[in-house]
Amino acid sequence: MKTFVIMKRWMVALAICLIGIASAKAQGEKLAQFQKVVTEYQTCYQSAAWNGNHKDAIEPLKTLINLLDTTTVFVGTQIPEGAVIEQKGMYLYDLACCYAMTGQKKLALEALTKSVDCGYKQYNNMLNDNDLISLRKDKKYQALLAKVKERRPLNVLRNSALYAKDDAEIEFLYQPKESNNLCLVRDYFNLDSVAGEGDELSKIINLLHFAHDNIRHDGSNRAIAEMDAIDLYNYYKTTGKGVNCRQLAISLCEMYLSLGIPARYVTCMPADSLDYECHVINTVWSSQLEKWLYIDPTMDAWLMDENGTMLSIAEVRERLINDQPLVLCETANWNHEQQQTKEYYIDDYMAKNLYYFVCKKLNRFNPESIYRYNDPKDDVRLIPEGFVNNNWKCDTTTDPDVFWARPK
Repeated sequence: MKTFVIMKRWMVALAICLIGIASAKAQGEKLAQFQKVVTEYQTCYQSAAWNGNHKDAIEPLKTLINLLDTTTVFVGTQIPEGAVIEQKGMYLYDLACCYAMTGQKKLALEALTKSVDCGYKQYNNMLNDNDLISLRKDKKYQALLAKVKERRPLNVLRNSALYAKDDAEIEFLYQPKESNNLCLVRDYFNLDSVAGEGDELSKIINLLHFAHDNIRHDGSNRAIAEMDAIDLYNYYKTTGKGVNCRQLAISLCEMYLSLGIPARYVTCMPADSLDYECHVINTVWSSQLEKWLYIDPTMDAWLMDENGTMLSIAEVRERLINDQPLVLCETANWNHEQQQTKEYYIDDYMAKNLYYFVCKKLNRFNPESIYRYNDPKDDVRLIPEGFVNNNWKCDTTTDPDVFWARPK
């Protein structure tokens, strides 16, 4: 029953809507109360299941599913119906696990079927979940597994539309290293010493290691600090709390810019509009290789081809689609606590998050101040042809040559 970790998506969606809700205060209070009830039942069934009491987890799960089926609490909110259905599918999956673990095979298959009908798509979880061992030889289970397999992130990416040339005129700018704030970053972290005396690629990698080692990542925490390397570093050192991937990538971007190395932080987005778990990494221009490089400070990671040549984000995406070799660097890890594998990091997690991309036009110190207005029109999106989101208010292009233009 490994889907517990996915529950945060539901909580993120609910939190976003609680903050952005446009209805009356009473509606917000109603949502908050509903969230409290949901959390209580989630805690109840998760505690029972984790302790091996799968029978005791069944009733709380059934109650949660019934709550989603019968509640009207979401009427008038910004929570889409699809998010509710997706969450129901996760509860149904966990219910199937509990039934299977208590020898109720028929009920387990019924719950699993309903889960798949609700859009369940965690293929690796379903394939390897020991809670479902008793179902694996059943033809119904195998048919359901085949359906979920088609929903794998890699399949979604490979079935995406192609890019296309367009007439977009977009210019990306990079704050010069002589600017006062970038000079402060360079001096504060003693980045000339950090980068070292080696060639350009070694400097790029040394700065990556430095950011990864000195600012802890915590995907569930958004640091209450200005969005610059110095403030975010001091936030971590003062509170002991990590920063999210966006804040970590912004910090590293400023470090590169402070040494005159063109860089952007790139929001890597999934195709699923209900999936709130994107990932933010860096793209760094290498004059040595004459291309942009894929750099991930969260995982201390870069990717290479079969010959050991570092790749760009665009090249990684293309190689995934075309089933070409991708090599993950040996240093790839999360906070020096969990080593990353190619199978998870590339084929699953990043395959999901390489559907489309978002960057800032102006790459600079403190690009997303929490105290000042940030104009969404400063963003630029690169999307596959025909991919539409009516909520976008920024420049969009389907032309990778425009989006990944070499810095001037």
